[in-house]
Amino acid sequence: RCSLGEEEFPRRATVTSIARADDVKFYELAGSSGVKALHIRQGTGVSPEDGDRVEVHYYGRLFAKQGWRFDSTYDHKDFFGNPEPYVFTVGVGSIIGGMTSAVRTTKEGGVRRVVIPPSQGYQNTSQGPIPPDYFDRQRLYTTIFNQTRLANGEGDTLGTLIFDIELLK
Repeated sequence: RCSLGEEEFPRRATVTSIARADDVKFYELAGSSGVKALHIRQGTGVSPEDGDRVEVHYYGRLFAKQGWRFDSTYDHKDFFGNPEPYVFTVGVGSIIGGMTSAVRTTKEGGVRRVVIPPSQGYQNTSQGPIPPDYFDRQRLYTTIFNQTRLANGEGDTLGTLIFDIELLK
């Protein structure tokens, strides 16, 4: 128990219940071909299956370019100024494979940070999510698909993505 002025409050966290930085570990998602995840908040709902329409918020960064943020749904506003989630159908191939793997294994309400290797990231310019801003989209593509840097053996870092994903519903 700890004392705060006249009142006493029970101590809720013990030394063993506090997560230390060295206890926090990314793990590879089963069947994801290298996608690594870290739970930020466990969800309490159900995990989506192929064919389910889902809504997510995400914050996407490139591992290259010092973690440059290329897109965030929190920047996409509706008529009332509220952030618009990204909506897609799981398992139809319209989004990058790494995001599909991450969402399939997240419970509704959960938040994860995922590191997506190039093989599960953008393979072409028709895969979502893509930044709506033309200049951000071009910067993303010219970094990931930079032929000179790919020829120099930098492909493993150029297309590595980091997403914070919240499964809304």
